[in-house]
Amino acid sequence: MVNNMRYDDYLQEQLKNPDVKKEWDDLQPEMDVIRAMIDARIKNNLTQKELAARTGIDQADISKLENGTRNPSLKLLKRLAHGMGMQLKIEFVPMQPLKK
Repeated sequence: MVNNMRYDDYLQEQLKNPDVKKEWDDLQPEMDVIRAMIDARIKNNLTQKELAARTGIDQADISKLENGTRNPSLKLLKRLAHGMGMQLKIEFVPMQPLKK
């Protein structure tokens, strides 16, 4: 009964399915980038329009990035970071062992 479940509970239930879990895990890096972009923009009290003015990137393109309908290049991510007075940092972290 999905209607009575909280989203987090529903998600956890769905992630028990190995196929769903794999798809979720495969999308996680993109979701992390999107969340980091949005969080940084909000932390700097910027609208998409203001960030567009600072970076020279169309507001529509910033919206597409934040909605996940456009994949950013590293060059574009660096422009966004610079427009928010930040630097881009990318890191590799060890993979978590599979839970049994």
